[in-house]
Amino acid sequence: MRCFGKKAATLAIALFASAGPGVSETLTDALVTSYRNSGLIAQNRAVLRAADEDVAQAVATLRPAISYALGVNYSDPSQGDDLTGSLSVTANMLLYDFGRSQLGVDAAKETVLATRAALIDVENTVLLNTVIAYMSVRRSEAFVNLRENNVRLLNEQLRATRDRFDVGEVTRTDVSLAEARLAAARSGLAAEQGGLARAREQYKAVVGQYPGTLAAPPSPPSIPSTEEAAREVARKENPQIRQVQHQVKATELVAERAARGVYPSLNASGRVGIDDDGDDSLSLGLDLTGPLYQGGAITSTVRKAQAQKDQVRAQLYTTGLLVDQQVGNAYANLAVATASIDASDRQVRAAQLALEGVREELQLGARTTLEVLDQEQELLDAQTNRVAAQVDRYLAVYEVLDSMGLLTAERLGLNVPIYDPAAYYNAVKDAPGHLVSPEGRKLDRVLRAIGKE
Repeated sequence: MRCFGKKAATLAIALFASAGPGVSETLTDALVTSYRNSGLIAQNRAVLRAADEDVAQAVATLRPAISYALGVNYSDPSQGDDLTGSLSVTANMLLYDFGRSQLGVDAAKETVLATRAALIDVENTVLLNTVIAYMSVRRSEAFVNLRENNVRLLNEQLRATRDRFDVGEVTRTDVSLAEARLAAARSGLAAEQGGLARAREQYKAVVGQYPGTLAAPPSPPSIPSTEEAAREVARKENPQIRQVQHQVKATELVAERAARGVYPSLNASGRVGIDDDGDDSLSLGLDLTGPLYQGGAITSTVRKAQAQKDQVRAQLYTTGLLVDQQVGNAYANLAVATASIDASDRQVRAAQLALEGVREELQLGARTTLEVLDQEQELLDAQTNRVAAQVDRYLAVYEVLDSMGLLTAERLGLNVPIYDPAAYYNAVKDAPGHLVSPEGRKLDRVLRAIGKE
């Protein structure tokens, strides 16, 4: 019985030790799998491609619009020809609108940049959740191991107590105490097994498959040595801040475009037609159109755009505060976990020595069975606290990276194809004719590449 404490301590430390030969699933494997299989990342990539198309559609407003019309008419033969036909081609093009359409293009481009930042933020979240899920399984497995050893110990304790009761060294009360503590230990084991089952389900939800035998996590990535240094990086790199910065620029452009809504537009138009008699027609024209009275709609649109601009500017301020808070919280968690590990290490050593002493004194009749059971529980609690602190410290490092916006597949060096958000944008930004142009064929290649990821 005396060897239990040392064995359990070894199990607690083994949380960050090698799991031995035959281990096939590492934290890197989990990160790669979740990156490849994440529906959330795929969803936001599609959102980004939709934003790219907004740029193409805005560009299209600056180009000619050409359409055709083919007509066939039937009439009473007594009135003349019974079947006539005509064909016409019409072209329209915006010549000048005081820059409104170009402002729309620029606003769409800023929205694309904001959406790219949102995609990076999603990638950070997915990879952080993967680390959390991985470490949660490892922690639950360590807790189950500790509880299983505790149950084995208490079984031995109960047998020894019953033997001593049979020879009259202890009372029936001592036996009942050992039985009650064993029942409680079994209940605790069942709870931890349930926790492990939930951790495995969470792992599957995040990674896409149930965990196998998980290897010990590698050394965490390096982070800035000071909180202030991390804050400086976060203010420049955090995708949440960058997203809102681009949204601010987009709303400013939208507001300026709305303000120019009172100005006219100059359009050119042309039409060529031919009928079934071979008679052709040609017309060209210029149109200057502008609002005279819209019932207050234009000024309302301007006020709404200004309000939205003020909203996003305020959001940028609050986002900066939130990111600062995230960095501060991550470093606070890191400091607390580091201190907890040091304290729990001392607690485990002291509890182990105390347990050995209480057991010796029990043999001499100076301690009771209850005191031994209480000391065993204290050692178990200390070992559990140490495991939890080790996990918390490891996770805090990744929380720092996430708060800075640096928890991406590229920065972690994962062996995966890195998604290029500019590939699709470059293929559609000039509004290619998908079926006929060289740009359209380039877009086909990009779409095939996306489908293969």
